[in-house]
Amino acid sequence: MSGNDPRGKDGTGEGSSPDDDLSARLKRLEMQIDRKRPAAAPDPSSRPGSGQPSSLGIAMRLSTEFVAGVLAGGLLGWGCDRLLGTKPWGLIVLLVLGFAAGIYNVMRVSGFFPAADTKKGPPGS
Repeated sequence: MSGNDPRGKDGTGEGSSPDDDLSARLKRLEMQIDRKRPAAAPDPSSRPGSGQPSSLGIAMRLSTEFVAGVLAGGLLGWGCDRLLGTKPWGLIVLLVLGFAAGIYNVMRVSGFFPAADTKKGPPGS
């Protein structure tokens, strides 16, 4: 207010406003922060081999395949026994078949059996 202030009476400079000055300082600060910030770690989904399931995932799938086969056989056997009155033979037979189906599914999923070729045409073609 001594007249040496470069700003006019309304508090603004002739060429720039305080908002312009503040935004310029903010941009400079962001650039400095970006230069000093360490590089971000690579995204885990972009790692090579990320298409492969984890060991825990494979173990969970194998155990689920086996348990599902046994439970399905047991439930079907129990249902057959209730409907047909063949207690306990339906449960025993279908539980054993469910056990065998569970083992087959585990072996199929684990790659013990070769994958079936679905591109073949009908026999004789």
